[in-house]
Amino acid sequence: MSQAKPESKPAAGGRAGMKKELPEHFRAYQHVWVFVELERGQVHPVSWELMGAGRRLADKLGVSLAGVVIGAPESGTRAAVAEAFCYGADRVYLCEDPVLAHYRTEPYTKALTDLVDAYKPEILLLGATTLGRDLAGSVATTLLTGLTADCTELDVDADKSLGATRPTFGGSLLCTIYTLNYRPQMATVRPRVMPMPARVERPVGPVIARGLAMAEADIVTKVLSFVADRDASRANLAYADVVVAGGLGLQSAENFQLVRNLALALGAEFGGSRPLVQKGWITSDRQIGQTGKTIRPKLYIAAGISGAIQHRVGVEGADLIVAINTDPNAPIFDFAHVGVVADAIRLLPALTEAFRRRLSPHSRDRLAG
Repeated sequence: MSQAKPESKPAAGGRAGMKKELPEHFRAYQHVWVFVELERGQVHPVSWELMGAGRRLADKLGVSLAGVVIGAPESGTRAAVAEAFCYGADRVYLCEDPVLAHYRTEPYTKALTDLVDAYKPEILLLGATTLGRDLAGSVATTLLTGLTADCTELDVDADKSLGATRPTFGGSLLCTIYTLNYRPQMATVRPRVMPMPARVERPVGPVIARGLAMAEADIVTKVLSFVADRDASRANLAYADVVVAGGLGLQSAENFQLVRNLALALGAEFGGSRPLVQKGWITSDRQIGQTGKTIRPKLYIAAGISGAIQHRVGVEGADLIVAINTDPNAPIFDFAHVGVVADAIRLLPALTEAFRRRLSPHSRDRLAG
């Protein structure tokens, strides 16, 4: 999503002719902000991942890194403020009001846009979650600035412009987008794309508090009740330690059960490549890759997946990638840590049985002794 005609920066040589002088009223914008997504007392982990990315951008720009916490008093806001400093924030902007007890687009947009107008950040980052995507689009529209959604990489160039890279054309290309003449430069980033920075115990630093200039009567949307999502089958791929995935090399939906069996033996999550979603073998919440989930597990086992660029971008942050494929020239072997040239349909049952024996209660007792 882009607003206010943000300009895409062309290749070297053509850019200088397109970039205009930054308007005078935008020159006061500086510092990098990260929206700390707080919902029902819990901070979404993507917020701390963005703190790590924001710290790197702020250091390159020679500016401060700030967290932004919005919510109702006594709803975890103060704990979120304290944690923001432990993840690298130099200061935190805080907006508290009972109206902000539940996420609603209107009051959260008002809170964040008022903070931006008052304190003028040059870069504003949000997680590409359900909440973050909704808020980012509304804020960018209100501020008449540009927004690059679902980014996989962030950087700043020599003239200090934010370069936000995201997949395009169904994930077949990567496009770097620049918002040259508008501020703030906004981007959303998917969970697990950025590494989680180390948490370092730090005292609470400067906190700039600002009230919400909106009353409940001004808000059209009302929260009548909250019903928790208790769907236990919902995938949690992004934060799983072990993931097993399958591709078209498994040949049929029935054979995909072999992936499920191995995942069950390992206590792992399971997923698959985009073609499996298109064929209806798995649901979209289990798609792994550039247009699906980005994962950073300790162990990733890919069975019958060719490993095109769309898939690689979604998994290359894994600590250990084990690839199984009959084609010795499959692209996945270029970035896998361990490659097995074999038929996954025959190998997966053997792996499952081996892990079951190794991880059985009796085996655990022997290992513990």
